[in-house]
Amino acid sequence: MRRRLVLAIAGVASLAVVLFAIPLAVVIERSYRQQELLRLQRDAVAATRSIDVTGGADPVELPAGTDGLGVYDRRARRLAGVGPPAADRLVRAALRTGHPADATGSGLLLVAVPLVVGERVHGALRATRTDAKVGERAHRAWLELAGLGALLVALATGAALVLGTRLTAPLGRLAVTARRLGDGDFSARAPRAGVRELDDVAAALNTTAARLDDLVSRERAFSADASHQLRTPLASLRLELESLELRAGATEEVAAALAQVDRLQTTIDTLLAVARDTERDATADLVVLVDEVAGRWRPQLAAESRPLRVRIEARTAVVRASPAVLTEVLDVLLDNARRHGAGAVEVTVRATSGSLAVDVADEGPGLDVPDAAFSRRRAAADGHGIGLALARSLAHAEGARLVVSRAVPHPIFTVLMRPHGRTGT
Repeated sequence: MRRRLVLAIAGVASLAVVLFAIPLAVVIERSYRQQELLRLQRDAVAATRSIDVTGGADPVELPAGTDGLGVYDRRARRLAGVGPPAADRLVRAALRTGHPADATGSGLLLVAVPLVVGERVHGALRATRTDAKVGERAHRAWLELAGLGALLVALATGAALVLGTRLTAPLGRLAVTARRLGDGDFSARAPRAGVRELDDVAAALNTTAARLDDLVSRERAFSADASHQLRTPLASLRLELESLELRAGATEEVAAALAQVDRLQTTIDTLLAVARDTERDATADLVVLVDEVAGRWRPQLAAESRPLRVRIEARTAVVRASPAVLTEVLDVLLDNARRHGAGAVEVTVRATSGSLAVDVADEGPGLDVPDAAFSRRRAAADGHGIGLALARSLAHAEGARLVVSRAVPHPIFTVLMRPHGRTGT
């Protein structure tokens, strides 16, 4: 922003200087030329005082000087000096009007002054002078004008830098505060900048931060308390099942119930860890994690004659996320594929532009309304696992995204995560 502001102000200042300087340079050059013509006219008038055109046969004598002088009689014939043999338009005008006339052209200044004797015009003096001095003065003035214009543009650019810094520095602080809020630091507050509009934005951002802090604190406290309270009845249920197993002997139903208790215990521990934000800097190897999850789900799908395939398309797949949370998310996706999908289930680990992805696909008919898959009402109605809605929330809590990358047919759910270190394909 500061660069664009400086360029805009410098551009406007340069344009203003150019629009002002060019006409001024033309006016200055014309002024110098007119001044030099007046000097030449003054010198020519002074020279006429020593010129006598009424001396009969005596030759006309011209005063010495650097100017080119020529004397013409009343019939426009040159009597002495330099100039065209027959009087030009300028001399004829002086003879006709009895007043001095001037002109410029071909690098010369020209002046014709009437020779008046006894209040009668007896001839004219034509004087020429090079306009080199005019060019020198004009060039010197143009250089000074260009220097002044450059100084004005430099001052405008300096003022733009100061103004840009004054505006962008508070914006930078606001961006840092917003970034900290995005990272979950709700204690961040934006400082005042002394600019009314920016202070209004900072106040709104601080109010939002305070509300988010209160909301997240209450939700984390509720999740932590609920997860903690579930541990006691869950432990009692485990004891009852283990007692039943000892009394009645090991049965498939009791073993299955204990497995579900273990899974529920893992889910509660994961929710509690997310609520307390205890694994913020954890990393997970997707290759290892997917193999472990697939190993647990492959027997259940095989019992329904549905194969589970795993494809690894990334050479290294380490992400910044909690392994327990990702395991819970993948469990939900595989459970969803088992309950609502059909055919083979495929889990793919791949690298995308700037991220790593895990796809869970099946051969089912798909989803008519993809966004409805993450509805909390649907998750409550389905009554299985923690639901896709909570799976998306868990993924977002780890800085990942859970999306439907293909709805119909053969739906694909994709988890997109930030890589940790280098990844390859």
